[in-house]
Amino acid sequence: MDQAAVLALFDREMREGARPDGPGSQVERVGAVVRHTGPAHGWNGVVWSAPEVTGEDADAAIAEQVAHFAGLGREFEWKLYGHDLPADLGQRLVAAGFTPGPAETLMVGEVAGPVLDIEPPEGVRLVPVTDRAGAGLVAEVHEKAFGADASGLRRHLSDQLAWAPDTVVAVLALAGDEPVSAARMELAPGARFAGLWGGGTVREWRGRGVYRALVAHRARIAADRGCRYLQVDASDQSRPILERLGFTALTTTTPYVCASR
Repeated sequence: MDQAAVLALFDREMREGARPDGPGSQVERVGAVVRHTGPAHGWNGVVWSAPEVTGEDADAAIAEQVAHFAGLGREFEWKLYGHDLPADLGQRLVAAGFTPGPAETLMVGEVAGPVLDIEPPEGVRLVPVTDRAGAGLVAEVHEKAFGADASGLRRHLSDQLAWAPDTVVAVLALAGDEPVSAARMELAPGARFAGLWGGGTVREWRGRGVYRALVAHRARIAADRGCRYLQVDASDQSRPILERLGFTALTTTTPYVCASR
């Protein structure tokens, strides 16, 4: 993999060329940044900033986004990547009142190879999520796996399944009738990347290959949809698994969050 070329393609297609992801969402280029404005239960934030922006221009761009989302009464995230410029952009965000979250690793894998052949462990079956009830089960698994409130995910996934079902694939892993893991995949029309999200597994089912099976399941669908790459914002827990599946680390990504004002 030509890592520099793939990262540049990712920036063009998935960041600078970001698309709305549900009803009530809007993506717009405003000066130096591309921002996503969604409903209160959706994701709001900055997905890309022009690499030529430096110094005071960066501070002005930050202030403009703070004012925009403050006017909506929304918390928002500035999604900062390790190669973004200026080099001190993270420090400038902190000075403007943002709080950095845990860093993750942007990992990319080609939609090909042995990952496609992985099947769920014995006793586990994968079922598609297509409606509000299924979205509720995805959220329940998320809350058990990650210990975080998933009410926003429940509403957002329900909206997306109804609004544009071709842009999202959601799947549950069931042991008998019990949901033990859940994951989803975002598909942007015309993009060569499919984004893998979730993959949370309840504690008693971890280490049995469920996460690997969910990656493979979504990879097969991505291949059928004509995507070339899979993209993951990987935690420290999932990164080793993805490396064994052939994914490559390209850079880091850190959420800088600004509370509603």
